[in-house]
Amino acid sequence: MTESSGRALWTMRILSAIALLATGGIHLYLALNGVGGVLGVMFVLNAVAGLVLAAGMLLLRGRLLQLVTVLSLLFLIATLGALILALTVGLFGIHQTWDFTLVPQTVIIESIGIVVLGITTAMVLRPQTVPGMRRSPQGA
Repeated sequence: MTESSGRALWTMRILSAIALLATGGIHLYLALNGVGGVLGVMFVLNAVAGLVLAAGMLLLRGRLLQLVTVLSLLFLIATLGALILALTVGLFGIHQTWDFTLVPQTVIIESIGIVVLGITTAMVLRPQTVPGMRRSPQGA
């Protein structure tokens, strides 16, 4: 890995961690400011998951980094998907409206996070080439 690609990967890892922390922070804020019951518990779990995944994004390497990157992407997709379901057809009997606290901001932050984590996942999972080695053409 060249120095510039290593720097780009670290930048994407930091941006991914910020997106995960922002998502978790929104859910923790909502859980502490009025969302109770089962949904409040799920929001706290979401906040914990965001924190753990963000830490993994910054601290892990190798295969574990690949795993946490894919899990983080799936986490944000599932979180945004759950919100969209709650906004449209309802989720577990919960119907959400666009004017509820932080809904528009959450959609924007989680959408940006999915794009950032998609790029980070592609960077982490792409095969690494060794400097000085050339790949032979297929069938040669």
